[in-house]
Amino acid sequence: MKEPLSINEEVTSSHNLVFWFHVLVTALAWVGPFLFSWYLMVPAYLLVVLQFIIFGRCLLNAQHDLKDDKDTTFYSYLFEKAGVTVNKRVLKLWVRRYIYLILSAVTLIWQVVLGSEPLLF
Repeated sequence: MKEPLSINEEVTSSHNLVFWFHVLVTALAWVGPFLFSWYLMVPAYLLVVLQFIIFGRCLLNAQHDLKDDKDTTFYSYLFEKAGVTVNKRVLKLWVRRYIYLILSAVTLIWQVVLGSEPLLF
């Protein structure tokens, strides 16, 4: 069983170019269903899910020194920096298993079922 972080232990990350790219990619994942066509977004979401299945982690985390241990995810790091306390284990489960599949479904429902056109392409 993994050891939880102590109350005083802080998770760190380098805020380099890859970190900001990761922020951009994460933000685009959430607004993507409204900006980009489903045939671009759904494969992108599935690649993220495959990354978690094959490598068991987000590959960008290592590029900005975010350790992928003690149930830390990029999302939990961002929440922590914003002062929001989250259950890291539950968040990690949702990020790695459900969120990107739900976003795929939202994209398909918004564009294919409801017939909404993406704002960009």
